[in-house]
Amino acid sequence: MTSVHRDVEDAPGPQDVVRPTRQDEVAAAGSELIGGPVGRFARLGTGPGYGWLTPVRVVVLVAIGMFALGMVQKMPCYDWAWFQGATSQYTHACYSDIPHLYVGRGFADDLVPYFDRINGDMQYLEYPVLTGLFMEVASWLTPHGGSMQHREQVYWMVNAGMLMICTAVIAVCVARTHRRRPWDALLLALAPAFALTSTINWDLFAVALTAAAMLMWSRSRPLAFGILIGLATAAKLYPVLILGPVLLLCWRAGKWRPFLTALLGAVVAWAAVNVPVAVGASDGWTKFYTFSQERGVDFGSFWLIIQQRTNKGLDVPMVNAVSELLMVVACLGLTALALMAPRRPRLAQLVFLVVAAFILVNKVYSPQYVLWLIPLAALARPRWRDFLIWQACETMYFLGIWLYLAYIGSGPKPKGLPQDGYQWAIILHLAGTLYLCAVIVRDILMPERDVVRKDGSDDPSGGVLDGAPDKFVLGAAAHPPRHAAQPYEGPYVDWGSDPGKP
Repeated sequence: MTSVHRDVEDAPGPQDVVRPTRQDEVAAAGSELIGGPVGRFARLGTGPGYGWLTPVRVVVLVAIGMFALGMVQKMPCYDWAWFQGATSQYTHACYSDIPHLYVGRGFADDLVPYFDRINGDMQYLEYPVLTGLFMEVASWLTPHGGSMQHREQVYWMVNAGMLMICTAVIAVCVARTHRRRPWDALLLALAPAFALTSTINWDLFAVALTAAAMLMWSRSRPLAFGILIGLATAAKLYPVLILGPVLLLCWRAGKWRPFLTALLGAVVAWAAVNVPVAVGASDGWTKFYTFSQERGVDFGSFWLIIQQRTNKGLDVPMVNAVSELLMVVACLGLTALALMAPRRPRLAQLVFLVVAAFILVNKVYSPQYVLWLIPLAALARPRWRDFLIWQACETMYFLGIWLYLAYIGSGPKPKGLPQDGYQWAIILHLAGTLYLCAVIVRDILMPERDVVRKDGSDDPSGGVLDGAPDKFVLGAAAHPPRHAAQPYEGPYVDWGSDPGKP
């Protein structure tokens, strides 16, 4: 059989599950650890007769396993470092907000978030309403017997169990968003930064709601998408940004009804959660928003490098104004990109870019913020090389921030990473995120290089927009989209593996 014929035979048909080991050199090389690339006659379907270990179930099991490894990584802190000196939890890189805020935000004293004042600097809980509810439910499940250290340990374990459920939800949603590419979710499941940062804070709750929203949009359910985006925004602010890419893509396709339906669902869902608290405890409800505006420059941002290099504090209102201006500029750039690209960008691509822009220009880039991007990266750019480059940068930053905190907190004979070294760690993780943004922008401008579209798909996560013709573009006329249901035409190239191998 000739090479071309083998390419045609191995190329996926419209209903086939895409095999990453046939498209991605890194995936093919990594598969050698478990027996090598999948064979031509392997049974890869998801229906009856294909066994219990479907791709989605494999992804979920791997994600839970990696989450468990992340919990193990926190064991030095769980055993003693959270309670015996500030720097120990940094030198072991196992810090978590969860046990500290159990006492610091009044959950140990059965205070009601937003309604009861907290002693100390923070008068009220500084988290959005649904995240506060998540924290409160975990405190209900934490028994009050024993020492406070034991209660903090149990509270962390309870939260870890709830966040593990969120991890499973995220894995299922990412694996099912692109119907024919469930194995791309292994990027999420095996991401080292995901395992390391999952139990630092409560971000996974909002990430799970956002992943579910993306799945609903891919299934052409704009109302369910909007409701989930509204709930996710009630848990963390960033999910509301996703409505921007949806607006742009609906504008280009001339389909306004799905966007308006989604917007209505988002507003109603957000209001249903927030309005009762805002009316009953207005001071507590506004704390999250005032805290976000009033907090100074913090770890992980380029603003901190500027502040440290100039050796003077930056004016917070000025930083807020410049950050907002930079975000507006980024959004204008994304608008031009969405409306002028040769083909309408995929939703996951624009969503990743807008969320990444929000993080990059922000005055704080906490290590757990990478959780916002990992599921989106698996959908936007499912290439192992680029993903691992980015993850290496984030892992190095994860180590860098804790070593820096150990350095500044270790007294007259500091041990750890000095300020200059930490600044290089910040630059590294900003550069890693910018690199992934750059390759995604390249995919948008050169759609023939987009691995998701190599089989003729338009936008597997695009829902009602998948395969829709363009109605409004700027500049040159757009290429007509090819729907995933169209028959395969001609040999595939650039599969990243020897076509002579099965």
